Amino acid sequence: MTETNDSGSNGISIAALAAIGADRANRVRSLIRAVPGFPHEPIVFQDITPLLADGAAFRDVIEAFALLCEQPGGPKVDVVAGIEARGFVLGAPLAIRLGVGFVPLRKAGKLPPPVTHVEYQLEYGSAAMEITDGTIKPGASVLVIDDVLATGGTALAAASLVEKAGASVAALMFLLDLSDLGGMARLGKYRAEALLRFP
Repeated sequence: MTETNDSGSNGISIAALAAIGADRANRVRSLIRAVPGFPHEPIVFQDITPLLADGAAFRDVIEAFALLCEQPGGPKVDVVAGIEARGFVLGAPLAIRLGVGFVPLRKAGKLPPPVTHVEYQLEYGSAAMEITDGTIKPGASVLVIDDVLATGGTALAAASLVEKAGASVAALMFLLDLSDLGGMARLGKYRAEALLRFP
């Protein structure tokens, strides 16, 4: 992963996003809005909505993800799996860019049967995630994508779901890694990349 210590005024370093060039990467970074106290104190929510609303910046984000896949030694990707909900927003255009299919990983009860199901723990309780049976072929190499990596629990559940489908996890990729929460360390057995890092 390409690293940079240029964190700017919002405390976000451009990390692997630097692959598209510092000027473009810094513009993307500038479109992430910090919202203190949302949804409650002491959280500082990192809002990517302004980034998604900017066509050029959104395109640059998708290109940066694609470059991570296409670099020498990058992960082989047969299908992109997006975690509900912003993983859908990032994953679908990335799948088109890579010329592969897209599969949604959804909250329990959102997909018609038959589904494969995995339960996991969150800081405030438990949750479940599902995938439609047969949408990921056994032996496929799957890129899992989401917007933010926090503690890593949801990402680990997504990886488990892919493996229960008989496929392998090529990599897990995120727009923003909240590095203080230790998610990358929890994903240690997998290849994991983030375009941006906070702090």
